[in-house]
Amino acid sequence: MTTILQINASARMIDDRRASGGSISRMLAGEFYRLWQQLDERAEFIHRDVGSEPPAFISEAWIAAVFTPEEARTVEQRGLLAQSDALIDELTRAEVVVIASPMYNYGMPASLKAWFDQVIRINKTFTFDLARGDQPLQPTLSGKTLVLLAACGEFGFGEGELRGAMNHLSPHVRTLGRYLGVSEFHEIRVEYQEFGDERHRESLASAKSAIERLVAELVPAAALSPAY
Repeated sequence: MTTILQINASARMIDDRRASGGSISRMLAGEFYRLWQQLDERAEFIHRDVGSEPPAFISEAWIAAVFTPEEARTVEQRGLLAQSDALIDELTRAEVVVIASPMYNYGMPASLKAWFDQVIRINKTFTFDLARGDQPLQPTLSGKTLVLLAACGEFGFGEGELRGAMNHLSPHVRTLGRYLGVSEFHEIRVEYQEFGDERHRESLASAKSAIERLVAELVPAAALSPAY
């Protein structure tokens, strides 16, 4: 059975009726979930909505708790790390991580960055050893697949494109993915949202088709075999 951790980072809801429209990234996440369930009804989905329930920002006290040996932590320190422990447990259980995120000010939402800060943690998801020389950080997790479903108001955010150098969402997510244990990265992006023209509709249709192809590729062969 495959376990998928699906993270929604948009501050908007999918049924937003305002003129600004609903969340494209949430809609893409819903499409991913629907298609996977069609092919693999035995899959376990863990849903984490950081857009509506942001994780706490890390603090000086949080950092002190992290660097205190586990057996020496106070009750207060254990409480400070409880959310981090829960989020790391969700990540550890998952083989596939799906992050559905809008691009806010050319980067990730603060709530998503808060999630990364809570889960990328010394002696939990990475170790630190100066004996390794100039590469002291080493991830402890491995073999995971990360899918980024992104929504952008403008366009041309691919490598070498008009706004490629302004894209601080996908390169950041890909870089941090190393410390989630990611070995395979996929990105599907919808652009032109603020224009709302035919280019946006084509980008949206293309993303939906790409999700369908990717899900068909990622669903393990065992899930497609009939159960007896």
